Amino acid sequence: MANNPFAISGIGTYLPETRIDNIPRAEKFEYDLDSLASKIGFSATARKEPEQETSDLCAAAFADLGRRLGDDLDPDSLDLIVVVTQHPDGHGLPHCSAIVHDKLGLPASCFAFDISLGCSGFVSALATVSGHLMASGGQRAVIFTADPYSKSLSENDKNTSMIFGDAATATLIEPGASWRIGAFDFGTKGEKAAAIQRNAGGVLEMNGRSVFDFCALNVPKSLKRTLALNDLAAGDIDAYALHPGSKFIVDTVCKRARIPAPDVLPCAAYGNTVSSSIPLILADLDRSAAATVMVSGFGVGLGWATTILTTKDTK
Repeated sequence: MANNPFAISGIGTYLPETRIDNIPRAEKFEYDLDSLASKIGFSATARKEPEQETSDLCAAAFADLGRRLGDDLDPDSLDLIVVVTQHPDGHGLPHCSAIVHDKLGLPASCFAFDISLGCSGFVSALATVSGHLMASGGQRAVIFTADPYSKSLSENDKNTSMIFGDAATATLIEPGASWRIGAFDFGTKGEKAAAIQRNAGGVLEMNGRSVFDFCALNVPKSLKRTLALNDLAAGDIDAYALHPGSKFIVDTVCKRARIPAPDVLPCAAYGNTVSSSIPLILADLDRSAAATVMVSGFGVGLGWATTILTTKDTK
């Protein structure tokens, strides 16, 4: 394991109430309903309200974090906040984290910056934030994830509209024994970056086959390397939090990595929420039963980020 003193202390979440049912859309696109379940894996996708901004989603997740932690979450104690998003407020300037900083009334001593990453963003932020705290002498940070793809997708595009959903999370990072952050495996295949992009009109486009091939080839290898980096064996892992790009992708990654695949995606009712997908999975895990968790985000870029979270004593 890496010599990282920081851990995940709590996770707040926000899922908009609005859902778009995928069954009527599948019928509209003449998409087979069996394939909707076995390939895509999402029965509906979550959508924010038109007036909600990315910073509003972050604030809602932070409010939930406060409800979960109570007095243990003192905003004045935060040394750093980071917002992981590729869909910031307005035109992206000022950075979204500065807007969140203002909305939450955080002290001037709390630094704020954005990370422009998609599916690998949360895992990457665990490394970036813990490294920043170690370098600066800070003790507490919150990682926000909020990437409302509804800002750029077309509801008439069958390749994206039935997949992506809106959500936000807020994760408290501080020294402790609860889900300590391990060693990482990272990578990027920049030559494949155009597989997920916004076109000249600002509309999201995705080459599903290219994304699938990238995940199937690279992610199982990353999981194996991460076990070795952390001096662990497959039998040491209690749970997996793999980015749910689609049911077909997750099933294929699990098959090639020789690990159990979920019967139903944990986000089946609200969709692939990009950087929020992994913390949403983690928020629902019982830490007493899932003491050691492998987390891996992969997609936009095309890139991946994988690590271990554990409450157990490490070597």
